[in-house]
Amino acid sequence: MRRPLVSTLLAAIAIAGISTAAFSTAAWAHPGHGGGLTSGFAHPFTGLDHLLAMIAVGLWASQLGRPAMWTLPVVFPAMMALGAALGTGGVVLPWIEAGILVSVVVLGAAVALQVQAPLAIGAVLVAAFAVLHGYVHGAELPSDGSAWLYGIGFVAATLILHAIGLAAGIVTQRPLLMRTAGGAIAATGLVLFVLHA
Repeated sequence: MRRPLVSTLLAAIAIAGISTAAFSTAAWAHPGHGGGLTSGFAHPFTGLDHLLAMIAVGLWASQLGRPAMWTLPVVFPAMMALGAALGTGGVVLPWIEAGILVSVVVLGAAVALQVQAPLAIGAVLVAAFAVLHGYVHGAELPSDGSAWLYGIGFVAATLILHAIGLAAGIVTQRPLLMRTAGGAIAATGLVLFVLHA
């Protein structure tokens, strides 16, 4: 009974991602936000690149099994917070948007190809991408906003998106469907990269 629901969820994620990327040149953009808890929580949901990368982390973690199932979803928000601190601190990092779009492609491809990376390599890869995603969150924080509340909001949203991917991966138990979802995420990242270039 649960599998059709998860299959529908994964299919909806894939279709939404490809459709949005194909029909919107602003799909990768991150509109302005306020600086409170609600704004921080909303931010990961407003950029397709953030949304897909964070779900892909959960999907990939489910494929890798324990201990990656809890390690990757913890590493990502922790390193994302570090990236946010760099962004609010005025540290300049080059090619942030390109790096974020590459994260969507790579994480989606890892799911599609069922890459069984050692935990250390998976954690380092996820950590590097998380810094980029966090940097954007921090850099876009309005100067009059609360960095703490905003940070709590976007970390909470990130954990939810990881949990969605993780739950979908655990419940579905269908490798072809997982590979299809990963491929759709990677393809969407490529489309966004081309639109952004």
